[in-house]
Amino acid sequence: MGNLPGRGPGAEQPEPAGPAEDEGVGLRALGETLVRICADAGATTGMLYLPDPAGRVLHLAMTIGLAREFALPWSRVVMDDSIPVADAVRDGRFVWLGGREETARRYPRLGLVLPYDFALAAAPLVPDPVPEGAESTGAGLVLLWPGSHAPYLTDLERDAVDSACGFLANHLRRAADAGHPVRPPTYPVMLRPLPPPTPGPAEAAAAMAFIRRLPGGNCALDLNGTITFITAEAAEMLGAPVSRLRGAMPWEALPWMDTPVIEDHYRAAAISRLPRSFTAAPPSGRHLRFDLHPDDTGISVRITPVTLDESARPPAAPAAVPAEPSPSRATALYQLMHLAAALTEAVHARDVVDQAADLLVPALGAQALALLVAEEQRLHIVGFRGYTAELMARYDGIPLNIHTASTHGLRTGEPLFFSDADELADAFPAVVIGDGMAAWAFLPLIASGRPIGTLILAYARPRPFVPGERAILTSLAGLIAQALDRARLYDSTHHLAHSLQTGLLPRVLPGVPHLEVAASYLPAAHGLDIGGDFYDLIRIDDTTVAAAVGDVQGHNVNAAALMGQVRTAVHASAGAHPAEVLARTNRLLTDLEPGLFTSCVYAHIDLAARTAHLATAGHPPPLLRHAGGRAEMLHLPPGLLLGIDPDASYTSVEIPFEPGTLLALYTDGLIEVPGEDLEDGIAAVAARITAAQEHHPVSRLADDLIGQARGGAPRSDDIALLLLRFAQQSGGTRDEPLE
Repeated sequence: MGNLPGRGPGAEQPEPAGPAEDEGVGLRALGETLVRICADAGATTGMLYLPDPAGRVLHLAMTIGLAREFALPWSRVVMDDSIPVADAVRDGRFVWLGGREETARRYPRLGLVLPYDFALAAAPLVPDPVPEGAESTGAGLVLLWPGSHAPYLTDLERDAVDSACGFLANHLRRAADAGHPVRPPTYPVMLRPLPPPTPGPAEAAAAMAFIRRLPGGNCALDLNGTITFITAEAAEMLGAPVSRLRGAMPWEALPWMDTPVIEDHYRAAAISRLPRSFTAAPPSGRHLRFDLHPDDTGISVRITPVTLDESARPPAAPAAVPAEPSPSRATALYQLMHLAAALTEAVHARDVVDQAADLLVPALGAQALALLVAEEQRLHIVGFRGYTAELMARYDGIPLNIHTASTHGLRTGEPLFFSDADELADAFPAVVIGDGMAAWAFLPLIASGRPIGTLILAYARPRPFVPGERAILTSLAGLIAQALDRARLYDSTHHLAHSLQTGLLPRVLPGVPHLEVAASYLPAAHGLDIGGDFYDLIRIDDTTVAAAVGDVQGHNVNAAALMGQVRTAVHASAGAHPAEVLARTNRLLTDLEPGLFTSCVYAHIDLAARTAHLATAGHPPPLLRHAGGRAEMLHLPPGLLLGIDPDASYTSVEIPFEPGTLLALYTDGLIEVPGEDLEDGIAAVAARITAAQEHHPVSRLADDLIGQARGGAPRSDDIALLLLRFAQQSGGTRDEPLE
């Protein structure tokens, strides 16, 4: 490929992707670009995120300069997560963290899990220049710099990042336009940095001679912590042969190095790219000093003996090698701390399941996980990982009165651990083992002092569950139980609240000859709050209808309840003059003294007379498009919000409503974008209505308008939308349920 962004003013762009380009080629091109971006910006780590088809989850597609273990917890980021890349993509802004303190202050979860010195930039991938009508790629870029970096980006670094984002976005857009969108791979692609120059034979021999002449021992680790080179002197000091150490991680090959403290030093050096030193003692009791010198390709380690006072020496660590490989203690603690931080941000039960499955299984070396909750005297599976759906379906709905390992904890509150299949068979002879696993932990999920479910962890090979591991697993199950119980309560309350609101909206709209109607309702994008947005269509006779859209102030159950009263009041007065309908509704609301105000627009449409009368009570202006024309805003005489002054009066206007005319009534959630003028939002909706094909169903236009609102900037308000079009030919809506 040609020169990449940031290489100078004469940078060339690669040719647009042709129709023969597949996803593998697209990922390869992105990988080559990511490698060059890090080199141009001086970054030590690069991470490219691509969205799922729904645009709700970011998946780590590829990374450079980061160990796989570090990348794993960040391989899946929900768009609502408080994570820099999610904020950057969701809000369309550049995120910069200049150091450890700023990271901890603005992103506590990130600062807790990675308490090291580094600088970070996260940016959305936006085409440059932005083509007219183009949508965001939904992708994001994350770059890390060493802890020695200044707390700000230089102009050259920022230009390199901005140029790179535009370059990557253009590549993604061209691939999508060609019908070959680049999708995230199943697992992140781990890229290698640009290699240093390869020395010749003489230079390599001289380098080896230089290393051997140095006192002490020397070794090299790659960014994953694997020993790639070690001298005989270093191996002798560590107490193991070179053959056993090369290709292994120190804390896996040497049990005495399997401590969180030692591995944390490696982790700090790998992330911050800053030198690090520490002292440790092998079983021989001779203390060794380890000096770590990291760069973009790995870590050079210098090992030298040190002399300490005998009384200060700790007892020798046991040298026994575990019979079964398992994650190091530091690795497990790192993953579990990440899980604990993630669970504090989990909102829905699905979030808890995903976080537990994503982080717990690799952290503990398990092969499968299942989460079950007790409902209506049965155990129901709420999530699993590593098992097949067919197998889980067999165990879903187990009665609680059946004595099994899964139900044991619900009755007793005690966990069960089985090191092999024989132990499980001895304890539950009637149980048929059908999951193909060889060791299990059945952990009760206890929240608020009561068991609510069971967490099952399964291992492919037999393993002893030592007391320390049992304690960690039991505590971890309690952590998950509390998060799951909290999330399920939120889900239930959220579902109940929105069921109340949607239950107050019309399930069907009446069919009227020659009138095409479409209605949509979109709840607010986040939070438990519900609102009082409503729409309604009332059939007066075969050629006359009344239409209303309104918005009750507030986002709570009171607002939703008042919305139902407003709809009832409008229904009771429908057929009267629009000004009188609003006046009667206003008097009713002021008599109720709800303490909430309501905006509303009401339209009386007479298809036989080809006219429409409209009045408004502080509501956003309707949009009207005549046949073959552009959509325009209707300037109605302003009216006071309903529920303020019982003596308020309203004024209606008459407009022609000829065949082909389309009227759009909506609430402000459709047009309100944070940081933008309301008139700009109205103009954007009017432009989309103007551009819509007249022969297309109005339901397609409604879906387009709602989809545009959903895919844009985050919105904090509900949306109600009602479209009415005087059909050119005979026909009309049917009484059908609304989604």
